[in-house]
Amino acid sequence: MLGSFLVVLAAVLLGGLVLVTWPIRFLVRARRRRRAYGKSQVDRVVVIGFDGMDPEIADAMLEAGRLPNLAKLRESGTYSRLATTCPAMSPVAWSSFMTGTGPGRHGIFDFLHRDPRTYLPDLSSARIRAPRRMLRLGKLRLPLGRPSLRLLRRSRPFWSVLGEHGIFSTILRVPITFPPERFPGLLLSGMCVPDLRGTQGSFTFFTTASDAPEEQIGGQRLPLIRANGRCHGSLPGPSLPGSSQGQPAQARFRLRPNGSAAALLDIDGQRVSLSQGQYSDWVPVGFHLGPGMRAGGICRFYLKQLEPEVELYVSPINIDPERPALPVSHPVAYSIYLSKRLGRYATLGLAEDTWALNEGVLDDTAFMKQCQLMFEERGRMLFNSLANMRSGCLVCVFDTTDRVQHMFWRYREQNHPAPLDEEPAVFREAVEASYQQADDQIGKVLAQLGERDVLMVMSDHGFKSFRRGVNLNAWLLREGYLNLKEGASGEAEWLRDVDWQRTRAYAIGLGGLYLNIQGREAGGVVSPAEAPALKQELIEKLTGLRDDDEGRVAINRAFDTAAVNPGPYADAGPDLTVGYAPGYRASWDAAQGKPAGPVIDSNTRRWSGDHCLDPGHVPGVLFSSRPLASDRAHIMDIAPTVLALFGVEPPGYMQGRSLLSDSGEENAPNA
Repeated sequence: MLGSFLVVLAAVLLGGLVLVTWPIRFLVRARRRRRAYGKSQVDRVVVIGFDGMDPEIADAMLEAGRLPNLAKLRESGTYSRLATTCPAMSPVAWSSFMTGTGPGRHGIFDFLHRDPRTYLPDLSSARIRAPRRMLRLGKLRLPLGRPSLRLLRRSRPFWSVLGEHGIFSTILRVPITFPPERFPGLLLSGMCVPDLRGTQGSFTFFTTASDAPEEQIGGQRLPLIRANGRCHGSLPGPSLPGSSQGQPAQARFRLRPNGSAAALLDIDGQRVSLSQGQYSDWVPVGFHLGPGMRAGGICRFYLKQLEPEVELYVSPINIDPERPALPVSHPVAYSIYLSKRLGRYATLGLAEDTWALNEGVLDDTAFMKQCQLMFEERGRMLFNSLANMRSGCLVCVFDTTDRVQHMFWRYREQNHPAPLDEEPAVFREAVEASYQQADDQIGKVLAQLGERDVLMVMSDHGFKSFRRGVNLNAWLLREGYLNLKEGASGEAEWLRDVDWQRTRAYAIGLGGLYLNIQGREAGGVVSPAEAPALKQELIEKLTGLRDDDEGRVAINRAFDTAAVNPGPYADAGPDLTVGYAPGYRASWDAAQGKPAGPVIDSNTRRWSGDHCLDPGHVPGVLFSSRPLASDRAHIMDIAPTVLALFGVEPPGYMQGRSLLSDSGEENAPNA
């Protein structure tokens, strides 16, 4: 009782202090704001990112008059290609966008990096570790403390620099911002936010069919049990604390047909109406983890069919923005505010479920509906923030252009080896439709901007077809640089079949090759003195590597990573970076670390377009409402350009240069 009384008393006193000091704080903030904008050329800078927007497609559509709002920006301001990073991957490029630096200074070289102690892959951008201390009560183990979160990207983003100078920013779903960093502004994290299970997105597919395989890449199939005219299932959630086998918590549900194309779903004390072929709204689902412990997530349900077998897709279980189990925004209350204001929304970094389409769990129509829902969510966030911002910087990234190109490129060209699930005419212009949707959004933004506002529209990279996959580990095996354990087939994932005592090089990720160096890798056999010669030998052999079956070059160039990306964190990257030719990319077996199989093979998955190739072939786009010195524009230049618009001197660590001047003397030249 005394403690409660003291808490109430402290709250009352604090409230009184806030009221008494409010006029002083208001004057201090007003003065600081005047000083912050004293050198500024603008009131607001709005940066809209459309992941993967390709300049060749944009050029054709601009000339055909199909992108009228982007055409306005081209005519009154700037339109150019935007050079991307090496490698041309989203986590690398967006990290360079925000920090104005190359991978050698921000430390992100791929989606994955390898642990040299185990040779196993890990997420390159963030590290999540379970609580170190556990309380043991018999078989029960309870965590004492919270999981530890660490952002692995180095260098500061430009909005943090703006905040130091009194300029407020709102940052929406920019990749590689998880866990969110503290700065004077608002931020909702993007790519690399995990789902509630701790993965980068794991769907669940329930069916009454008895012959369905359980395991699938990117998710799992589970049974629906029929009984008394209903179906029963159990949705797996996060792992139970202390479970040695990673046993998941479960949320049981019942599904009852309600007509020929509808059903009622009972889960976690809620009744949800489902219509065949339609997504539900976000449904909050709680998972009991132990005494007094409960984790909340949200998911969408998609009723595929009721006859002859019942099929129910459940999206990855997103972290609930209203009750975040892990922080997905800064401050934490910001995700809650957005949810209360706009409704629940996806928090998963890769929200569009490409694996469900790849595995045939979703069809093209269902996936496209999902993309549309995600695009609409992002639009509501953008315009809510724009309406509330009188001055400062607003950045918002839309992912739909990237996801649609990945999954629907197969409809753009004849004889693509990936399957066409529906009538080609329906999705032949799916990519162009996503660009037109982006253009419509830009028109709405332009209508809300004033004379002292600047709009920049950009993409992190472009796109090309993905027809053939290259397995670098299979090539290394064939050439004798990698060897397998006695009797091993090479089919095991993540290089578990490799004999490290007889292996000099190996590949991890979508474009990286590592040397097995003594003193660095756990089983290293290459001495540091031998490494430069071996590196050069591999560069010479891989550059110009041909696909004999197609009579084409599969690899344009192999790069010495440290040479093209110098900096204090260059050693965090692979020893070599492979620049594939258009039409080629790392194969699916390569991505899973399997040395077995052919070196080059056809890509027969629905993921049929890509950008993980020689960066010279996949530049992004840059549009601006203000004329810029765009003949040399690089993605690293966006950060110092935004700072310059607000009259802020770019920090010395930035390698990019402001595009406001042709002198090119603001900072070091582009890497």
